[in-house]
Amino acid sequence: MATRAKRRAPGPPEPREPDGEERDSASEQGDSASEEDEINEEVNVEFEAHSISDNDYDGIKKLLQQLFLKAPVNTAELTDILIQQNHIGSVIKQAEVQEESGGGGDDDDEDEVFGFISLLNLTERKGTQCAEQIKELILSLCEKNCEQSVVEQLDKLLNDTTKPVGFLLNERFINVPPQIALPMHQQLQKELAETQRTNKPCGKCYYYLLISKTFTETAKRSSKKREESRQQKEELMFANAEEEFFYEKALLKFSYSVQEESDTCLGGRWSFDDVPMKPLRTVMLIPSDRMNAIMDKLKEYLSV
Repeated sequence: MATRAKRRAPGPPEPREPDGEERDSASEQGDSASEEDEINEEVNVEFEAHSISDNDYDGIKKLLQQLFLKAPVNTAELTDILIQQNHIGSVIKQAEVQEESGGGGDDDDEDEVFGFISLLNLTERKGTQCAEQIKELILSLCEKNCEQSVVEQLDKLLNDTTKPVGFLLNERFINVPPQIALPMHQQLQKELAETQRTNKPCGKCYYYLLISKTFTETAKRSSKKREESRQQKEELMFANAEEEFFYEKALLKFSYSVQEESDTCLGGRWSFDDVPMKPLRTVMLIPSDRMNAIMDKLKEYLSV
């Protein structure tokens, strides 16, 4: 599968972070004009999906760290498991381009992972450090952000060995277009169906657990600490736009702040059109029988 995108040059773009102090505009105005011209230059890039391999270790781990930030999750072990179970999951890489000059491409660029999709069956992987850490993390955050009845319900679902829970991982850099999410999710669903048919690891899941990178306007979030779920949904913005459809179908959902955890732009303070943004993570638990409806939504909005 392949998709064409326009990305900023010369490298992956980053959201603008607000500075605590105003920069010295007098000394930098001249440079900013030329820099903006360069940033706004559009480069056509094609992305394509590949099976996960050992060469993708560093790229996958980096994206996992971007998701978990400083949370106590063994991302090295998690990456190893995702690579070992390479009968499911895909990585997004830049498609090979034939240079007109005849020169060879940069091998490092060709192997760079721009995103990936996979699934960790938390029930099957019970006892592994990363699986236990993920469950502990989600439950502890649920206790801090939800009513006790929700905590008890989530704890019961995560520990019910008769109804496996799959941790759905769908991570990519912000310059990769959301259109690629449709074929990636379609392929993953096909692979999961095949694992059930052939009785391979990571088979049947009754629920999908998803942690989505989200953000909201700081002023709105701080003014109402306990907002109704409907208001929260309207305020939430998703780094992966398609994950809003998962949110709409979730049985359980809650958000928590990662403002103090990140020292990177992808988890720090965001600003769009001079509106300060607060970075969050949004946890969702989606029954597997709602996936078809979600896939239909993806087809409706992401088909090209």
